[in-house]
Amino acid sequence: MSSNAKTLKASKIACWIALACLVVPMFGSYFFDDMFSTLSHIFKTPDLLELGWDSAQYGFYAGGYSFLCVWGGLIVCGILLDVYGVRLVGSIFVGLMLLGAATVAVAISVTGLEPGFRLTISYIGCMVFGLGSEIAGVAVTRSIAKWFKGKNVALAMGLQLAIARLGTATAFFLSPKLVSAAADGFYPLSQTNRPALFGVALIFIGTILWGIFVAMDAKFDRQQGISTQRGKVKEEDKFKFSDIVKVLKNPRFIMISLLCVFFYCCIISFKKFGTSIVIPRFGLDLDAAKWMITMIPFFTVVFTPLFGALVDKVGKATRWMITGAVLVFLSHLLIAFAPQGVPFWGYFAISLLGIGYSLVPSAMWPTVPRIIPEKNLGTAYSLIYWIQNMGMLLVPIFVGRVFKRTITVNPSEESIYKVQEITAAVGAEYIFIGLGIVAIIVASLLYSNSKKHPELKLDLPSKEVQ
Repeated sequence: MSSNAKTLKASKIACWIALACLVVPMFGSYFFDDMFSTLSHIFKTPDLLELGWDSAQYGFYAGGYSFLCVWGGLIVCGILLDVYGVRLVGSIFVGLMLLGAATVAVAISVTGLEPGFRLTISYIGCMVFGLGSEIAGVAVTRSIAKWFKGKNVALAMGLQLAIARLGTATAFFLSPKLVSAAADGFYPLSQTNRPALFGVALIFIGTILWGIFVAMDAKFDRQQGISTQRGKVKEEDKFKFSDIVKVLKNPRFIMISLLCVFFYCCIISFKKFGTSIVIPRFGLDLDAAKWMITMIPFFTVVFTPLFGALVDKVGKATRWMITGAVLVFLSHLLIAFAPQGVPFWGYFAISLLGIGYSLVPSAMWPTVPRIIPEKNLGTAYSLIYWIQNMGMLLVPIFVGRVFKRTITVNPSEESIYKVQEITAAVGAEYIFIGLGIVAIIVASLLYSNSKKHPELKLDLPSKEVQ
């Protein structure tokens, strides 16, 4: 190669093309995961569904996403990612993501199946999709850290998060438009399977683009003289299982992991019960409540790239993490204690939540490559996601128990029912407020640790970190 020729590493255009290939699989994944979120009301009347699921069965299906992740799949596969590389292992799990989504789509499309058998097949598909999606997400994040090292890494990660969450927003408003009932109110499979078929198509396109990225990444390594054969890798660059212990002993890694689980539970777990909380608190109907909750991903689409660019330019990542955690905490305080029945406070609180949800990840995820060697990033990100999935599994259970314990009368007893709904919503918010307090404490500890160890460069702009 001549001295005037640009390598892929030096080409900004190539970096952004690579990013474009990486974001589409995540967009499709987020859409598929949330495709039923704004259709959950149809499961209250299973007799009108050819699908035949009630709300409890729908909840069981949705829980399948985290099953393999929580029971060790994320950790094992994250290690495989570091041992065998992003291209091989990432391709396997992008393929599993597509396979799992296709399995669900087929299961809820084929007529004549018994509802329980249909649910079992869908649950298996959701498990495979969930593990594939999470490891694909690790592979994408690890790849961005590699391609944008010393460049606009926070902006790149922010754009990836924003576009992925746009998949959630798209599912929120598009799925109800794709599905409609017959004149008698009955929902045939040919209607309820439409979001799944659309989601599979998106993931299929994402899989093709992932293949293009794999080819680009192989060329990237050849141009940089990076061997793809494990036996030819320098001894110090090889993955060792003892590295896992080093990762777990890293206090900055532990702080980021704890911040991740407590912060994300304040938002992701809240979204699962969002309409049940904002409707009684702010006197909204169902449609208004859905749009209020949809503001969360829409805000991240706008603000996550902006905050990523800000972190790249000025640094101070740990301070932005504290700021974002405080905004989310204030949001839950408003949701719990703002004047009853005034929609303005709901919109204002959700706005703060969306801004905080954009700010913390923009600063947090680019920090991980600064404290963990590149050869261990797959394991590190997988461990963080595993801890996060534990929170996603447990927090909704406790929130759900608050609603079940508090609401003891039927909707027909209107006055008592409304009072109990409000009480339950505020009780659920106590959980999120508590999580928010812990998130602020952890972010503050990370800030303090960064001040004591300036050599880690946690708060420097991205371009000053090579």
